Amino acid sequence: MTEDEYRKLVQELLQHDVAYYEKAHPKISDYQYDQLLKKLEQIEAQHPSWVLPYSPSQRVSEGSTRGFKQKEHIAPMLSLANSYSEEEVAAFVQRIQKWLGHKEVSFCCELKMDGLAVSLRYEEGEFVQGLTRGDGKMGDDITNNLRTIASLPMKLKGKSPHLLEVRGEVFMPLSTFRELNRQKEQEGEEGWANPRNAAAGSLKLLDPELVRKRKLSIVCYAVAAGLPETIKSQYEVIHYLEKLGFPTSLPRHRALTSDLSGIMQFAHSIEEQRRKLPFEIDGVVVKLDNLAEQEQLGATAKSPRWAVAYKFAPERVLTRVGSITVQVGRTGVLTPVAELEPVLVAGSTIARATLHNQEEVERKDIREGDWVYIEKGGDVIPKVVAVELSKRPEGTRHWKMPKKCPCCHTPVLHVEGEVAVRCPNPECPDRVYRRILYFASKDALDIDGLGEKVVQQMLEKGLIHSAADLFTLTAEDLAQLDGFKQKSIDNLLAALEKAKKVSLSRFLLALGIPHVGEGIAELLAERAGCIEALAKMTMEELEEIEGVGEKVASSVRDYFSLDEHCAEIKALIASGLTLVQPKRRSISGHTFTGKTFVLTGTLDHFSRSDATELIKERGGKVASSVSKKTDFLLLGADPGSKLDDAERLGVKILSESDFEKLL
Repeated sequence: MTEDEYRKLVQELLQHDVAYYEKAHPKISDYQYDQLLKKLEQIEAQHPSWVLPYSPSQRVSEGSTRGFKQKEHIAPMLSLANSYSEEEVAAFVQRIQKWLGHKEVSFCCELKMDGLAVSLRYEEGEFVQGLTRGDGKMGDDITNNLRTIASLPMKLKGKSPHLLEVRGEVFMPLSTFRELNRQKEQEGEEGWANPRNAAAGSLKLLDPELVRKRKLSIVCYAVAAGLPETIKSQYEVIHYLEKLGFPTSLPRHRALTSDLSGIMQFAHSIEEQRRKLPFEIDGVVVKLDNLAEQEQLGATAKSPRWAVAYKFAPERVLTRVGSITVQVGRTGVLTPVAELEPVLVAGSTIARATLHNQEEVERKDIREGDWVYIEKGGDVIPKVVAVELSKRPEGTRHWKMPKKCPCCHTPVLHVEGEVAVRCPNPECPDRVYRRILYFASKDALDIDGLGEKVVQQMLEKGLIHSAADLFTLTAEDLAQLDGFKQKSIDNLLAALEKAKKVSLSRFLLALGIPHVGEGIAELLAERAGCIEALAKMTMEELEEIEGVGEKVASSVRDYFSLDEHCAEIKALIASGLTLVQPKRRSISGHTFTGKTFVLTGTLDHFSRSDATELIKERGGKVASSVSKKTDFLLLGADPGSKLDDAERLGVKILSESDFEKLL
């Protein structure tokens, strides 16, 4: 390798550091990053004169986030060296024994949480400051955000030192992660790749109330300052933290051992349990247990010499695509799905994986009969990562989207400029099924207990034919459903009754009108005032609404022009559905008051609905398209044509950082 190639490798890793630490949106897996870093370290060992002072090998690579003050850690906050094999762990143990001059060594083994490391400062037993790792010396002051974590004690139990600095890992439970990603998908946004990215992005929000909604958790594992002299080992540190009221790892998730065999036995045991845990881990941490010996060994500029992370390699499994089928969504969008030979991936059997759209299938060149690699991340959604071309059977053909709907056989519609291919038949059975599911979902009417299997049964038994029929269901009807006893019947009837009170904007969202998302639904509801008035609005009147373009106006008119849609709305209202006006927090006199925003691209720290709500709370409006009346374009990653429109019209463009400052 030449010195120029070395410099390019440094730049590549620095770019990945920005994506991982600052944007919480990594482009490669941890394993791939670590392999690149290991390659870098090998090159630097061979050519020490090449080593750049800003090389990722020479520092802790977390960086700072604009909008937060920087404060100093009492003691340096370093990152751990990584290992991926038993041989590398064995080498670590041998180094420890050699440096200490004896083989009788104890190791404390713990879970390696896949989250964000933080430093917590307590004075007289009260929480006063929380910092991110940052560059290891200085970190972002995220105290207010950490105060929103319910499991973190604000006041310690019993007697505590005057000053105590504790280290911990903030993470997002899998149940919360899946729910938030589901909401993102409903809004048409790209979900987080894993819980670690979600937790990191959440802690970088400037509004603690939004952080609180993310329901983060924390586990504490070390004391950087203020540890009583009576505590002699890492294992005792964990017990000490427990007594003060800190959340720590469970006893079954830590071990004390004296040799490599014990370390690997613990690691293998945890790896087997990995997919049953309610949170993500990416390995185990092995620490020299004796604190005096830890101090004796010290640290490099980047990592402690007395600890190592044994990381589990990502699970990638090879299986065969039997066929590529097509699923029809509520708005008629056709989605290709790979029907796989069932295979065990990360603890569960996978038989299907979405291929998203025709372009995705073409980009990866996935064909029926192909052997493909499947991965499953923290969101438990299986993904086709790549095709194993060396195993491709002869005679395979490029896959094409069908020209007719696979359910109702109506010719499909592909609008120029759109990726999606749609079934235009509103009465398509698959569309009806998906529409009812969406109508009852959390983002719409939030009818608890009305899941996929229940709706499917209702349709198969002829109990319902549309969403309006849900509110005519009786106890006798529900008793026909498999597995429904009195309690289930009572609960579902109560949920249906509760759902009858809904805002006009949420009702419009629940109807599933193409191109009408949460923001557009609110604009329509605000202008029309009632469903009857909206149904009568002309194209011209709709387009006069700031933020409603020709495409949305046309979609709304098309929806209300169908007699069956109008009849269903009348039936829903006749069933007792009441439209109510929700209360919204209001901040007067803000910079956003009276201003019109347009959002484009993917935001790192906010979902689109969160950003919209923050703008509206401050008196602003959110439109779907850029015009001369637009005041601000909020710019995210991978923006669309709205950026070109904004630049052409001279609209002020806000980065996410600018937006956070104005908040």
